[in-house]
Amino acid sequence: MLNFQGENILSVNQLNRDSIEAIFAVAKKMEPYAKKQKRTKVLEGAILANLFFEPSTRTRVSFGTAFNLLGGLVRETTGMQSSALSKGESLYDTARVISAYADAVAMRHPEAGSVATFATGASVPVINGGDGPNEHPTQALLDLLTIEKELNRFDSKIDGMHIALVGDLKYGRTVHSLSKLLCHYKNVKFSMVAPDGLQMPNYILDAVSNAGHEIQLVSKMEGNLAADIVYQTRIQEERFPSQEEANKYRGGFRISQAIYNAHCKPNSVLMHPLPRDSRGEANELDNDLNNNDNLAIFRQVQNGVLIRMALFALTLGVENLVEKHETSVPWFSNKKTS
Repeated sequence: MLNFQGENILSVNQLNRDSIEAIFAVAKKMEPYAKKQKRTKVLEGAILANLFFEPSTRTRVSFGTAFNLLGGLVRETTGMQSSALSKGESLYDTARVISAYADAVAMRHPEAGSVATFATGASVPVINGGDGPNEHPTQALLDLLTIEKELNRFDSKIDGMHIALVGDLKYGRTVHSLSKLLCHYKNVKFSMVAPDGLQMPNYILDAVSNAGHEIQLVSKMEGNLAADIVYQTRIQEERFPSQEEANKYRGGFRISQAIYNAHCKPNSVLMHPLPRDSRGEANELDNDLNNNDNLAIFRQVQNGVLIRMALFALTLGVENLVEKHETSVPWFSNKKTS
């Protein structure tokens, strides 16, 4: 199992099932702090460098929130032009400099392998917040935690489940990382629902197949959504060679309540890494699903904070000290989970 203290979290390839379960155990201990029922100052005085060189809302704010909830401070850089990288500084040099200022780094960058390159120059733990079309390990972990929690509502487990991955499976790094994590489980059925031009890359299909899972490759939603988990992805327009190419696929995999009723199981859980494209020409997950109890997209967001809190606690070696530094919440908090 991964020895978390002082380690970088760059890829789901670092994790096995024991590592995953260790992260989940710590994440679940973080719930009272994420819900503002309690506070902890376990990372008081520690500084996170939140380096986001590619647009992000949820991931960037979630990393910062997770560190703050543990009592730490956050310093941010957003966009390539606001950093010395725009002046030609290397990722290695940037890492050496930032390591002198911070105790941990969360980083997103548009180029595959960039975060790993940065980590070669860092002397503090680096957590990958997404490196181009390559990986998004914390998203995969929060997705997996969400799947576990959602299936528990129906007395089901990840082992033996049926998951339908829908949409842009070629460029969607979230489904790449999630599929790799699911290789550590047993007897999972995968329905890969995508147009031929956006089907899952062969190296992911090979990994899933070699893990002994069943794979079904299909190009339409009709008849293929009766799964325990339906995980839809946005058309990753920023990764296409042209806008015109991306536009060919936009709106081809819309799920509304009517589609859900016709093609999903009564208890099919709907997931999406967000942002969901709500523009009329796309409308991936219709707003008429917002009152569907099985729409789990906002519960995913909450689980993301738990996972990132857990990873900070583990990599900084304080996972067993959180309660020792606990204090009460002096302000009114009516924070709810959906």
